[in-house]
Amino acid sequence: MRALAVGATAALLATGVSTPAPASAGRPAPVPTPGIAWQPCEEDRTAECGTLSLPVDWDRPEGERFTLHLARRAATDPAARIGSLVFGPGGPGDSGVRRILLNDRFSDDLRRRFDVVSFDPRGIGRSNPVLCSAALLDRQPQVIADQARFDAAVADNALLRADCRQRTGPLYDHVDTRSAARDLDAVRAALGETRLTFHGSSYGTLLGAQYAEQFPHRVRAVVLESVVDHSLDTRAFLDTQAAAAQDSFDEFVAWCARTPACALHGEDVRAVWAGLLARAERGELADPDRPGATLTPYGLSRLAQRRLYGPDWAGLATQIVALRASPPAAGPRAADVDVDAVRPHPFAVFCADWHLPVRDHREYAAHLRRMARIAPDVRYPQALPAIATCLGTPAPVANPQHRLRVRTDVPLLLANSRYDPASGHNWATNVARQLGRSGVLLTYEGWGHGNYTRSDCVRDAVDRYLISVDVPADGTSCPAVPATSG
Repeated sequence: MRALAVGATAALLATGVSTPAPASAGRPAPVPTPGIAWQPCEEDRTAECGTLSLPVDWDRPEGERFTLHLARRAATDPAARIGSLVFGPGGPGDSGVRRILLNDRFSDDLRRRFDVVSFDPRGIGRSNPVLCSAALLDRQPQVIADQARFDAAVADNALLRADCRQRTGPLYDHVDTRSAARDLDAVRAALGETRLTFHGSSYGTLLGAQYAEQFPHRVRAVVLESVVDHSLDTRAFLDTQAAAAQDSFDEFVAWCARTPACALHGEDVRAVWAGLLARAERGELADPDRPGATLTPYGLSRLAQRRLYGPDWAGLATQIVALRASPPAAGPRAADVDVDAVRPHPFAVFCADWHLPVRDHREYAAHLRRMARIAPDVRYPQALPAIATCLGTPAPVANPQHRLRVRTDVPLLLANSRYDPASGHNWATNVARQLGRSGVLLTYEGWGHGNYTRSDCVRDAVDRYLISVDVPADGTSCPAVPATSG
């Protein structure tokens, strides 16, 4: 998978690929795709897998190449087929090929009318993954305690970048989402589509937005679900995600107060949670997922945020009760280190997409104090380790933040939960302002990261838009669906 493919496929990158002939009646073979030799996938022969050879550096299209891996499921009703719907996976680090194999993302109506296609983005999954020393990856800090550890994190990150570059090859320096948007246009052309129909989720929304910015006249319909705002500096990035995580935790507390089925009903949930945080600070809380290890305050905060994704409020309450009853941890256990181990590092794309500098530990500590005021219960949002991972990354990065400049013929459809612990509604409203007339915001008045699969109202609005390019009125909202678990 890591090998760079050098092939004579440059012709498929041209935008003037002819549209495939319509399918015949009965049960015809899937629509042929220029440039992609589709074959049944080894894991599931009801899906098809294929590859594209693409430039590592789009500014040097005749230079080195890599292999992009794709998968698709043909439209179940060829007579009603509209074209191809491309799904942009999130993460960063999710596999679009795996999503197609799971076949659980879209409604029956969309699967009836579209070939559903996705791919592993450059540097991820099967598409020349970024590979690095596992020992160096394990040294990345969750929370940095002092200046000495801050300096060590910067030095370790420099070692990690050099190690990843050596193991991965030339693609390591070109895993940014701006380059991935060029890949997406090559996919569109290879599928024989004159315009792109796209649905991106979470980090995949950055891919969709940047595609629309670079190729506005090739957009047929673009859905951005759980929107990422790529215009934020370090402080705004941390603060907005801290606020989103706290809002979601507040909703969990309110649910426990009104719901007898909550395992903490009738108790002071915040006081119980504060007690767990104090035990974690003292190193007395055992990690339920790693026998013999302690749960840090960051780990405890992350545990809650994972449950808020669903949201799985009932599960979070039950886990809090179990942690409260757990015996004191025996103390941290030294981890076994395999200095020769190598593993994928899909998060490398983040450091190519964001310039989030922090000068020293004094500034870092000021960020921590401010976030603790914004989010006293969930004081360590996922943005915090993202900052630590990229400390010391040389500027300018390949794809730095900026306000979107999109002028499409059809507005992009943004779909966001009111209470999303990762991609907050505050991000969606800010992106909608940047898009102006080129964007429409649909709000799900409920909870969780993602909304298409949890609300019939959202699903129907998204389906109408993708099928008929029927754009809902800006500011439309869908009612919350009762959330207790899942």
